[in-house]
Amino acid sequence: MKEPMKGNGGFWEAFKGGGVSPRIASMLGAPSAQQIAFVRSLTKGQRRPETLHVPLSQLKTAVFDLETTGFHYHYGDEILSFGSVKVEGEEITEEIYYSLCKPGCTVPERIVELTGITQEMVQDAPPLLQALREFMAFVDDRVLIAHGSAHDKAFLDVALWKTTKAHLGHRVLDTMMIAQKLEPERKISSLDDWLEVYGIPVTKRHHALEDAKMTAGLWKVMIGRLKEINVITLGDLYAFLSKS
Repeated sequence: MKEPMKGNGGFWEAFKGGGVSPRIASMLGAPSAQQIAFVRSLTKGQRRPETLHVPLSQLKTAVFDLETTGFHYHYGDEILSFGSVKVEGEEITEEIYYSLCKPGCTVPERIVELTGITQEMVQDAPPLLQALREFMAFVDDRVLIAHGSAHDKAFLDVALWKTTKAHLGHRVLDTMMIAQKLEPERKISSLDDWLEVYGIPVTKRHHALEDAKMTAGLWKVMIGRLKEINVITLGDLYAFLSKS
């Protein structure tokens, strides 16, 4: 199983083993100014029109989740961990990314209870810019997918602006929004509820990587459901979601 980073170790060994372009490999070890430029480069040009014509069964995606110190980035809450898994069409790959991230604030007790992430665990974790550049290098130019994506997208965008003065340029799909559109009669929204509906086993909740993997399972099932109603391409999906 490929695991570029777990906690705050293992990432560099994985990259030394190959599978990464020389451009990415060089930038990952570069000084801060180049790190910032590298992350900026990964936020641009991700909305190519031709992507709209790609069938969902062939679409390259990265399903991701973040754990944070709270739910209000405008009040100073920050990212605690990144988790992501690559999906090739309907195949959930073994290519995963996970990293803790050292916040500039203390981890609240309620978040410790919810996520299991303690202040001691993040004390020696990578700083935000390092974890962010590794995450962005991992997801590359893929379409991003999250459940209840508004929260994760907002924190990711704020982190990008804080570290590099860039905004997230990737397309982001929301499995919660898709599920609610497919089955509007179900008045539910939480990941737990939708996992139960689609019969996807719950492994460990409120862990960025495990939540990303379960959301990937949800996305895989949805591709089949969408195909049944003739929603084939990414463009079809956008059109389906925009219908009143």
